[in-house]
Amino acid sequence: MQDIRDAGPGPAHTGHGWSGTLTMASWVTAQVVGLKGWTEQLYSIRLTADVAPFSAGQFTRLALEIDGEMVARPYSFVNGPDNPVHEFYFVRVPGGPLSARMIGLRPGDALYIAPRAAGFFVLDEVPAADTLWMLSTGTALGPFLSILTTAQAWANYRSIVLVHAVRSAPELTYRDTIDGLLAAHPGQLQYVPFVSRETVDQALPGRITTAIENGLLENHTGLALDAEHSQVMICGNPGMVSDTQAALVARGMKKNRRREPGQITTEQYWKL
Repeated sequence: MQDIRDAGPGPAHTGHGWSGTLTMASWVTAQVVGLKGWTEQLYSIRLTADVAPFSAGQFTRLALEIDGEMVARPYSFVNGPDNPVHEFYFVRVPGGPLSARMIGLRPGDALYIAPRAAGFFVLDEVPAADTLWMLSTGTALGPFLSILTTAQAWANYRSIVLVHAVRSAPELTYRDTIDGLLAAHPGQLQYVPFVSRETVDQALPGRITTAIENGLLENHTGLALDAEHSQVMICGNPGMVSDTQAALVARGMKKNRRREPGQITTEQYWKL
């Protein structure tokens, strides 16, 4: 049995029950279709592979054999479940052996993918509501784009707000995809970018948490962010997830659980 380990900080997807150790024989060979570099640190890889069906919002693991061992890391699907070309949005991790090699892959090259997806960051776990708030930082935009390809998203919520928070303007990625969604769902979808380290036209300044606490996010969208009307999905770095959840709890909202439905559903993209 070869060692399977993660490479650098990445999606922790804590609490989502990835169990067991994958042997070499357990992996499915995938073929790279394309690689896009958004910035020097941000990349998207597209591939084809014969894997089990997944639900929008779930994650899988990608791996390469490096120095005699399988180096693996979890990544969320960006594509919708009906798309046979799978896409993953990732950060080039300084010193990370997996991401450093992934950015060198070319069409036709092979890498490995787990045979089945996992995770509960899916709409089947989120009650219907007037408004669905999708709050993301960085590459955590990915699972929301997958969810927005589904008919379920548009049927369950009268309004959807997609929030993407980054440090600088070039990190506001997937704009063509988002513009397509806005055109397909006028009046139902709002896109709210945040840029924290520079002033950018049509982007809000600062942090998502601050905009919740001071009312800026509600004023900007014209929608109430409260327990009566909202469901909130939060995906991103652990500090953002924790702080945002606390800001929502202060508004009378609570964690969404199967036995005790609430308004807050979270996914953490790495462990502190």
